This record gives sequence, structure tokens and C-alpha cells, in this order.
Amino acid sequence: MEIKVNLATHLKEKPTDESKLGFGQIFTDHMLLMDYDADRGWHTARIEPYSAIKLDPAAACFHYGQEIFEGLKAYYGKDKGIYLFRASDNFKRFNLSARRVCMPELDIELAMEALKKLILIDREWIPKTRGTSLYIRPTMIATEPHLGVKAASKYLFYIIIGPVGSYYPEGLNPVKIYVEDRYARAVPGGTGEAKTGGNYAASLLASEEAKKKGFSQVLWLDGCEKKWVEEVAAMNMFFMIDNEVITPPLTGCILGGITRNSIIRLVGDWGLNIKEKSLSIDEVIEAASSFRLKEAFGTGTAAVISPVGQITYKDKDYVIANGKMGELSQKLYDEILTIQYAEKSDPYGWTEKIG
Repeated sequence: MEIKVNLATHLKEKPTDESKLGFGQIFTDHMLLMDYDADRGWHTARIEPYSAIKLDPAAACFHYGQEIFEGLKAYYGKDKGIYLFRASDNFKRFNLSARRVCMPELDIELAMEALKKLILIDREWIPKTRGTSLYIRPTMIATEPHLGVKAASKYLFYIIIGPVGSYYPEGLNPVKIYVEDRYARAVPGGTGEAKTGGNYAASLLASEEAKKKGFSQVLWLDGCEKKWVEEVAAMNMFFMIDNEVITPPLTGCILGGITRNSIIRLVGDWGLNIKEKSLSIDEVIEAASSFRLKEAFGTGTAAVISPVGQITYKDKDYVIANGKMGELSQKLYDEILTIQYAEKSDPYGWTEKIG
């Protein structure tokens, strides 16, 4: 499919201080769009100036939640090249989400071609400071104007991009997380493993309440027994108890994180004992109380590695690693960044130079 390009005639002012980029607040001059109709399939791929999207008030995305998205990044490498990190894996996960909520899948080869073209058009927006990147948000929404519960017949796929800094204001400083044991985010058989907006909407109330108490994030337990550790709203979780690194298994309730998968591979290759297994909150608290919980950290595209310095459960605080970033967390963060910024060879084939 031809990807038509309509370049902006009036360009935005680019940020000059890369230390103040924040996250998800600045967007580049262009975006990519592509339409889907049940009788035509995907068509009319185009890159246009960044602008508002016009939708019918009856569009199905507003009423029945057919919306999915992804998050990935492009990096300005040490050699001044532009690199993507496991981008095709993000689009594979995008298609998994699409299947779960009855949306059409993308041709991954076409999606990758379109993404690269968009990034190269707006390449001057990619920040150059280590720790910054160009955030990429592929999204699909149902656009058919129809009131009635059914899968839509029309969809819009689009990608917007923008320069970002740290996801958390704390940066790499350990965060405090609150264990949520009242609300439920996902249950077996639900949409917990899909990257769809409804999952995040379900997490907002608990997150807002936790933030008012001074916490950065909520640690979710399973929705049935409120016993088993699952994930933080924006991250997968890892716990180092004694000499074993543990992360909850992909049971259908948590997101199959790209960074999570990378961490599992790295830790295993380093010869450490890593397991994907169910872990109860009681086990975590007992390990923290007996100082056997050496480290805890979250992983995700946005933050990469986010060390956890304190877990609070039933209004009792448990400090981890003396409230500091652990040795393994730091090593993993450094290793992934050196690969993403092409500061060393990539033995896994995770990065792709596109310009």
C-alpha cells in the first residue's frame, strides 16, 4: 500500500531544554493515519500534519470501548543513528489486543514501514540526551457511528510521536507503591492482557486515592482472591527474594511486557535464578519483614526500570533495599540503555537502525 505524505507548512517550535521534556505532553509536526472498512480492509495510509481527529458522536469507540494502543520508543544512538527497540514485537502485541476486542489486525510489515517513514520525517524532534527518547503511540479506535453492542465495521489506526524524558518525576529514585486490596483491575477471562483503555480506566480510582496518600503507583492483586501479586498499572513487577528473581506469570490478567521479556532473557543469561511463578502478597511481606526481599522493581517501555523503595500493605510500610536502587536494578537499567542507544553491540537483535 502506498503511504501518501502531506507535509506540514507551519512547523511547531521544538523544545530546547531536554531536561524539561516530561512525558506525553509534547507531540511532533506529523502523524500517521490509516482507515479500515469491513468491505475494503485497510486503506488510505497517509502522513499528515498533526491535528485533531473528527469523529461522529455515535462512534463505537466512545460507547463500547473498542480501543487499543501500544507504547514504544525511538532512540538517538551513540553513532548519531536512529534506533527502534523491539518494535515488531510491539505490533505483534497490538494484534493480540486487537483480536481480544474484535478489531482488525495490522499488517506488521506495513505498520513498520509507516512508522519508520513517520519517524524519519520528524527526526529532528528526537532528543539527544541519554535518558530521553521519542515516544511512539500507535492507536486503533472504532469509528463506525452505531448505537448497539456489536463489533464495529469501521476503524481508524493512527500513530502520534513526541519527545519524552523520565516517566516518573522521581526518575531513577525508588518509588513508593501501595498494595490495592479493595478494587479489582482484571480477572481471568477478562481483558487484562490486552492493552486497551478500559483496563487503565479501571485502575484510575485506586491510583488517584494512592497518590493522595503520597504513593507513585498501585500494586494490583488478583481480582478473585485478592491474594496473588499481579502488576502495577504502568509496569510489570519483579521481586528478588533471597537469590531468586520472581515475576508473576502471564495468566491472562497482566500485560505481556516487552521490557519484562527482555529482563527475563538478560537475567537468565547472566546465570541468575529467575522464575515466572505466582507470588502471594503474604510471601512478599514476609520476605520484606525478614529482610529476604533484596530488591523489587517495575519494568516497562516508559520507565524501563523503576526501583521500588517501599511497599505499603494494610497501612504498614515495608522498606526495600534501604530505600535505594538495588544492584540488579541498576545493572539491568544500564544494560538495556546501552543496547537501546547503540553504545554496545546488540547480541539479541532487539534494535534496528532506521536512519
